[in-house]
Amino acid sequence: MGKTFKTIDDAVIRFAGDSGDGMQLTGGRFTETTAVVGNDLSTLPDFPAEIRAPAGSLAGVSAFQIHFSSKDIHTPGDSPDVLVAMNPAALKVHQAEIVPGGTIILNTDSFTKKNLNFAGYESSPVEDGTLDDYFTVIPIEMNKLVTAACEGLDMSPKFVGRTKNFFALGVLYYMYDRPLDATEKWLEKKFAGKDTIIEANKRAMNAGYNYADTTELFTTRFKVEKAILPKGNYRNINGNYATALGLLAASEKSKLKLFYGGYPITPASDILHTLAAWKHFGVQTFQAEDEIAGISSIIGASFTGNLAVTATSGPGIALKGEAMGLAVITELPMVIINVQRGGPSTGLPTKTEQADLNQALYGRNGEAPLPLIAAATPGDCFYAAYEASRIALKYMTPVVLLTDGYLANGSEPWKIPNVKDLEPIDVKFAKKSKKDDDEFLPYLRDKDTLSRPWAVPGTPGLEHRVGGLEKAENSGHVSYDPDNHHRMVELRQEKVNRIQNDIAETEVFGKKNGDVLVISWGGTYGSCRSAVETLHEEGKSVSHVHLRWISPLPKDLGEIIIKFKNVLVPEINMGQLIKLIRSEYLVDAKGINQVTGRPISATKIIENVNQLIG
Repeated sequence: MGKTFKTIDDAVIRFAGDSGDGMQLTGGRFTETTAVVGNDLSTLPDFPAEIRAPAGSLAGVSAFQIHFSSKDIHTPGDSPDVLVAMNPAALKVHQAEIVPGGTIILNTDSFTKKNLNFAGYESSPVEDGTLDDYFTVIPIEMNKLVTAACEGLDMSPKFVGRTKNFFALGVLYYMYDRPLDATEKWLEKKFAGKDTIIEANKRAMNAGYNYADTTELFTTRFKVEKAILPKGNYRNINGNYATALGLLAASEKSKLKLFYGGYPITPASDILHTLAAWKHFGVQTFQAEDEIAGISSIIGASFTGNLAVTATSGPGIALKGEAMGLAVITELPMVIINVQRGGPSTGLPTKTEQADLNQALYGRNGEAPLPLIAAATPGDCFYAAYEASRIALKYMTPVVLLTDGYLANGSEPWKIPNVKDLEPIDVKFAKKSKKDDDEFLPYLRDKDTLSRPWAVPGTPGLEHRVGGLEKAENSGHVSYDPDNHHRMVELRQEKVNRIQNDIAETEVFGKKNGDVLVISWGGTYGSCRSAVETLHEEGKSVSHVHLRWISPLPKDLGEIIIKFKNVLVPEINMGQLIKLIRSEYLVDAKGINQVTGRPISATKIIENVNQLIG
């Protein structure tokens, strides 16, 4: 039977298997190859809920989803067109999300009685026909085929079996007309000096490609044309790496040394790992014993004139709370990054969430206002980190940057910016100041930003007191005066409010009035924008606003909101931003709230908008 080519606009593929099956590696190779081909893409790595779960268990399933397209896309896709399931547990976990009529590729060698029972199947779905009415099922004996492909190599059966993920990769490369050479070069570099491993994986990948080519199970191949993207140099980038690059760029533009002090914690650890490798750029990293030591170190680093940064997740922020209050009262510039993860306490460390917004806004004792910026996409993490650094240095304040597990681990094509085009960061250390009776005034504020002077210790004539006790206005001496305390609280809040002057005019995607305004923040950007684009195609009166700064909110947001009949706020929490929107603007905003460890789907947003319109 002849093979046919079908050109499609986009496709969503999900690889799923045990945590030891190499699904993240497989997805990463498909992503890199897709980037080389020139498609727009978005990915969603989904790590197992239990890192050390028993093999074949539902809790130990690892998955990687990629959405690639010839058009501009914003999400990793709602539902996969193709699921590659390496064992019964992977099928069990992900079957419900496959599009009706989608394709399921199964490694039937893993569908043993033991594995079926472990996954909760009473009978094999490969044999009982339960899948046939809903999906195109392609059963493949992958273990058997890679064993044949690797015959003659000096490898144990266990190691040969590990190449089955590259067999699956080869099958998908054939289905979607992807070249093999980029992956072969990667194997040669990754496993340099380990010729047997290189050869085994190459053989497995080619075996998968050739199997799909020769069998009649794959009668149609799919072609996704190159996406038309703005001219420039691109690379594939994930959120944590982009965050690290943004911090480094801020260091270069400000001409300050970058100091990172933090405790390794999922999913923020990669920021530390990345920065630790950049000592040649003058980056200093300190792996602290705990979260408190991490933030305390950056208070010291900031005090001594460095661009100081720490990163953690929600449980880490809880531990840093007291020191964050100290950072507020000392009014020193630093960036505090929270890569949000699921659940209270240790929660779901590998799953994504947006549930730390209230913590970032209010999770400190006393009146301790902090600016808060949130990244929207993996690539945007670069610009959010840069902007957080710029504002911290300009206004002499700690700044909280929120990302999340989805953004941190997800990836997209990223146009590499010219450092010369980034907004300048001008840093002025105090050299001399107005004095009262020859006394340095460390809290004598700039009239525009209300920032205090940055006086580096050891500078003659700039000696001043630091610490957590309330400061007297201007002099910085310890003060217990109630009126002074009230005044200092007002000044610290007003300083945050004035950051509004640095926030660009809010972009309204769509008409500036209508039936529904969808408001997003953080990682919900992609789903919201995709949903509104679809609704525009249907002729619906819907617009979209994305909030980058949440503290302070843009000064034009209220004027935008009142022009719409309904306001919809999708969040991966139980409704945190919506409470702020309701209280600030006195509107009856509606929410979409889910806490599943996964991004909200564009489909769900569309359904809710249609319900509002009626």
